[in-house]
Amino acid sequence: MNLVVELHGAKTGNCIRAAIALEEAGVPYTVRVVDLAKGAQRSQSHLSLNPLGMVPTLVERSPGGASLVLSQSNAILMHVAGQNPGRLLPTAPGNRAHVLERFFYFVTDVIAPSHAGFFLKRKGIEVGPALFSQLVIERVEYAEAFVTASPYMAGNEFSIADIVAVTIIDSVQNELEWDRYPMLRDWFDGVIRRPSVRRAFSAFGT
Repeated sequence: MNLVVELHGAKTGNCIRAAIALEEAGVPYTVRVVDLAKGAQRSQSHLSLNPLGMVPTLVERSPGGASLVLSQSNAILMHVAGQNPGRLLPTAPGNRAHVLERFFYFVTDVIAPSHAGFFLKRKGIEVGPALFSQLVIERVEYAEAFVTASPYMAGNEFSIADIVAVTIIDSVQNELEWDRYPMLRDWFDGVIRRPSVRRAFSAFGT
């Protein structure tokens, strides 16, 4: 069955993660840019797909007209990985569990505090964002141990753990003392140069 795949989004970490997954899995897709500055996320057409008015949103349309709509970036990653066995998530149970552990490390211990700090900053709360930012940096620095033991975040193959890691680390790269974390620096430089990652970072424009 040939699906028509659309990725609605903007140049945010969540959207770029979804684009990397599609690129790595070799899934053809069309980008539908949502202009956040102009409030396009609150348009009726977007709200009909994503009632919370957020991005990204993945839409899969089958030839028969049926559609699958996913509006959570991590659900999109898991869906794409599940549809393409072995590409982003190992099939061997032990390796799969290891990837999921590292994936959720970045989702819950790094990205979630980052989002919380961003939310508090938007609300004008001064102390909270600084504390969350410090926590995010500490958790990112801890990932040096992950790539000291293996070339990727969760083993010898690129996975969804690397996808979530590269986008959040890209957002804080200027705050890291890279000289102290040479293995993390090598990992980051290698992943950011991957053709799929480069395409995803430019998918929604500059």
